[in-house]
Amino acid sequence: MSQRHRTAEVPLPPKQELRARAHSERQRIHVELNQVAQDVSAGLEPEDLHEPGTAWKPAHHHDAEVAKTKIAKQGRSRRHWKTKMWKRRSKMRQDKAEAFRLAGDA
Repeated sequence: MSQRHRTAEVPLPPKQELRARAHSERQRIHVELNQVAQDVSAGLEPEDLHEPGTAWKPAHHHDAEVAKTKIAKQGRSRRHWKTKMWKRRSKMRQDKAEAFRLAGDA
């Protein structure tokens, strides 16, 4: 594997530790949201509660801005072969073949 982004000066934390940190963050978020849901179910007004905002969400792996710039650079030169258009054309061919089969039987 490429060592391009790794340096000896900055040792990476063990993978187990990273996973444990991510797990505890997900658990904390789950508990906070569950508490808000329980308070609303108990009859408190939603306006009176402190609902966790977007700041508590963990950063997602994929950054939307980075994806947009990659797509802009890439253009339409490389596209996955099984697009919706391909699926629609397949369905049209199947329907056409079925119609000919039915016409041949009659």
